[in-house]
Amino acid sequence: MESDKKIAVVDFGGQYAHLIASRVRRLGAYTEILSNEDSIEQFKNYAGIIFSGGPSSVYEKDSPKIDPEILNLGIPVLGICYGHQLSTLLMGGKVENSGNAEYGPANIEIKNPKKYEISRGLSNLEKVWMSHGDEVRKLPEGFEVYGSSDSCEFAFVGDDKRKIYGIQFHPEVTHTTHGNILLSNFIRICSVEHSWSVDQFIEREIKIIQEHVSPERKVFLLVSGGVDSTVAYLLLAKALGADRVRGLLVDTGFMRKNEVTDLKLNLKKLGFDLTVRDESEAFYNALVGKVDPEEKRMIVGNLFLDAQARAVSELNLNPKEWLLGQGTIYPDTIESGGTKHSHKIKTHHNRVPAIQALIESGEIIEPLRDLYKDEVRELGTKLGLPSEWTERHPFPGPGLVVRMIATKKDIEANLENEIQSYLQKFNSKIQTRLLPFPSVGVQGDQRTYANCLVLNDFTEDWELLDKIATDATNKFRSINRVVFLPGEINLPVKYLFTELHLNRELSDLLREADSTVFSILHNRNIHNEIWQMPVVMVPCGREVDQFSIVLRPVESNEAMTANFYRMDRAVLNKMKHSIRSISGISDVFFDLTNKPPGTIEWE
Repeated sequence: MESDKKIAVVDFGGQYAHLIASRVRRLGAYTEILSNEDSIEQFKNYAGIIFSGGPSSVYEKDSPKIDPEILNLGIPVLGICYGHQLSTLLMGGKVENSGNAEYGPANIEIKNPKKYEISRGLSNLEKVWMSHGDEVRKLPEGFEVYGSSDSCEFAFVGDDKRKIYGIQFHPEVTHTTHGNILLSNFIRICSVEHSWSVDQFIEREIKIIQEHVSPERKVFLLVSGGVDSTVAYLLLAKALGADRVRGLLVDTGFMRKNEVTDLKLNLKKLGFDLTVRDESEAFYNALVGKVDPEEKRMIVGNLFLDAQARAVSELNLNPKEWLLGQGTIYPDTIESGGTKHSHKIKTHHNRVPAIQALIESGEIIEPLRDLYKDEVRELGTKLGLPSEWTERHPFPGPGLVVRMIATKKDIEANLENEIQSYLQKFNSKIQTRLLPFPSVGVQGDQRTYANCLVLNDFTEDWELLDKIATDATNKFRSINRVVFLPGEINLPVKYLFTELHLNRELSDLLREADSTVFSILHNRNIHNEIWQMPVVMVPCGREVDQFSIVLRPVESNEAMTANFYRMDRAVLNKMKHSIRSISGISDVFFDLTNKPPGTIEWE
């Protein structure tokens, strides 16, 4: 594709850089990710440029910058969050710490939406998604204010003559109600409408696969049975022929209940040439005493490689003849810190150093590496995958390993009382406790590892619970997640920590709870209303040697952002009572945290 038909998305290390590119592609314009350190010559032939967000502060000495001459090329530029602040600073404006960080929904008042090309089609009041700690305090010459929020005066600005625009919010996430209208306006300003589609991707990727995999080589694909690896198989088989693609399913001992048996049966129906290896004892042995989430992911990634090597050897496959295939998609790369300036949120099992080295040597092929989950599903449909496959909930490659929280984290002195006192403004009946272990989150594009706050069941108003969870995680950096205890007006005095071991006994316990939840989802026919629903085992209870379960249903389109799912109370009560009937389970929590600040998975 000619470069002047593309929009460049400049990666400043934000969690949303590739999401912006993906969103714009889904709106019909082709995008490419560029580094802020690429030469100005590389930018000159693009039809438009988007500066992404990022975790740094623009006034910091080592924060990523860009050649200011890019702003003088006469090419339309849209700065988002950090990109907005950086372009403002480079053109003579001023950026400071806001003193009032925002992570979540906000309302923007658009002053005259019909006046400017970039705001046409927007209403006078727009709901947007904020994620920032800094903000613009002074505009460069020639800029006007298009929109403001209560706490951010320069939330939407621009110089219409130069076609340079800046926004403090994130239009690329679904939580910004009309973000697609704004992005479509920018696409139209750049004159690149209808330059990309999934059909075009299929045509392009098949050529890339055929060039990467020489005629004498074949692909040994690591299969989880999820949407990603299944679609990767179909695309590879379409490009190379089914006889040149073989699947390996590794039973880690941390799969869902009956998962391996069901997968073997269903994958066979799709024509998979599948090898199954039971490696559960190796995984259990390697994970004895391991609690740190990063270490756990590293162990799992390396064990997958070991299992693949053993399978190749025992099947008498010539290693020089076979490439390793993976169903890696964009979030796997982004959250592992796979872009130049991005902050590591978590290392995915298919991004451990050993696998990264194979990628760099050209020994791994990842045909879905440019796509997000919804794009993968659309691709699967176009390749003939039945809806029961494309609609399956995502399941992490490491399986239940990342849904068994084993780490302990002490609670800060007096923090519980401080939070309780602060939240009384919402309702005098609120009770709060902190749980004695951490979970992974993402706030301001950075990884957080903080405690979880528990609320009692003082209201059935989901919107109020959402507001409290958002406010609490914005106010207190020591927490990144909020749950509540369904049906319990009074909370226990304290939750006791119990060591959680990643063994067969406890993974069986979690398997049973997970199976119970999904049985209810399917029986109530609400499975497709939920994007994903991790069922998590956590190391605490009302008594020693008890564990609890967290229900984490979310709504999302691309997994980079998510809202918690407002579950019918009758369904939730059914789940709670069914799970608590399992021996060894103390309590059932319901996760109220959006993403950000909490990741979808707890680790």
